[in-house]
Amino acid sequence: MSNIERFTPRSVLCVGRNYVEHAAQMQAEVPAEPLIFLKPVTSVIASGEAIVYPGWLSAKVEFEGELAVVIGKQCYRTDEDAAMDYVLGYTCANDVTARDLQRKDGQWSRGKGFDTFCPLGPIIAKNIDPHNLRLITRVNGVVKQDDTTAHLVFRIPRLISHISQFMTLSPGDVILTGSPAGVGPILPGDTVEVEIEHIGVLSNPVIAG
Repeated sequence: MSNIERFTPRSVLCVGRNYVEHAAQMQAEVPAEPLIFLKPVTSVIASGEAIVYPGWLSAKVEFEGELAVVIGKQCYRTDEDAAMDYVLGYTCANDVTARDLQRKDGQWSRGKGFDTFCPLGPIIAKNIDPHNLRLITRVNGVVKQDDTTAHLVFRIPRLISHISQFMTLSPGDVILTGSPAGVGPILPGDTVEVEIEHIGVLSNPVIAG
């Protein structure tokens, strides 16, 4: 295990609608292949740091607890059989989203790209089965998401292989694997916790911007 208090990824890649029930919650279909988007590295914060609510632009900010994959070595055009050889480990993530802006824009860069909108931590866990982990997200201690990574539509080898067909993955790159159903609003004064079995708890307060 490695502490990632000051971990800054090289790139942050995310997967949309990778749980069937979450896609249904968003009133959208599960895509035929992984739906990939990017978050800027300026969105990354550590456990304990504050998510800044951008009230000057958004009136609907939501949490999305997720399992994140940390890449350990350079990878380009790998197949699924070899994909896991490129993984360093796993951590918790919160794909914070200004849902009103996401829907207004019709694409996701602004709604998911604010500074502080990608909490990661608290550690990089190694030698665990990433496809059988319980994921729980709490807001102010109340459980909002409770699911397992066994329900991923596209599993991690598929995600790594798919992404590496169009870009080189490098050490320090992070892939957010998608959020289960139960995503919902957060407000200044809240505390959001993403807990994943064998990894720990990612905890972040929400403050007004």
